[in-house]
Amino acid sequence: MSETAIKLRKREKTSLFDQVKELLPDGGNLNLCLTCGLCSSGCPATGLVSMDPRKMLRMIALGLDEEVLASDWPWMCTMCQRCIYACPMKIDIPQLIYNIRAQRPREERPKGILGSCDMALKNDTNSAMGTNEEDFIFVVEDVLEQYQEEQPEFAEMQAPIDKEGAEFFLNQNSREPVTEPDEMVPLWKILHLAGVDWTYGSKGWAGENYCMFLADDDAWKHVVQTQTDQTHKLKCKTYLNTE
Repeated sequence: MSETAIKLRKREKTSLFDQVKELLPDGGNLNLCLTCGLCSSGCPATGLVSMDPRKMLRMIALGLDEEVLASDWPWMCTMCQRCIYACPMKIDIPQLIYNIRAQRPREERPKGILGSCDMALKNDTNSAMGTNEEDFIFVVEDVLEQYQEEQPEFAEMQAPIDKEGAEFFLNQNSREPVTEPDEMVPLWKILHLAGVDWTYGSKGWAGENYCMFLADDDAWKHVVQTQTDQTHKLKCKTYLNTE
């Protein structure tokens, strides 16, 4: 039975291997990696499409850039950073993943993430569901009124929007006002019972940032800028990120 040897290509100056070296701490050397697998042990994406962080790093070390860039696995990484804490060499694998994603043409990136990012850019709510300011305000006020009436113990509960000077600017998963509005209420109750001074913003209230996962720097910055601008406009002291 014949065996086909893996052909290793000559590394280019812009190879992923060079990017890894830039992400290593001082004195780090990828060539000394013992393939211990600690990076993979706690990775929630380990095993998906037969890939894991350890295997990806070894492929990069062997110059298999094309295979890594063509793989869908980098898009399954949650960027949770568990691998960094586990790695004895402290390689910033999530940053490497981001670099890999950014090298794929934007129009060829996963449609779900791409569509959600583009939708978030359509209005200043940043909603990946396309919810505009008027619809968000209507849903919040409608749900609040319902619970104030049905649960007398929460008759005084508030869900303010654009309240100036609140301690916390609260964000919200953009799916819930559209598909699961009742899921917003438990947090309102907690904040109410704790006596927290908070507010939503009519702008920048959507908490998730699909543009970050898309590796689109300009769009990512736009979403964050919208959130911070509204927080400063309302003179809130703390941005409370639920996502």
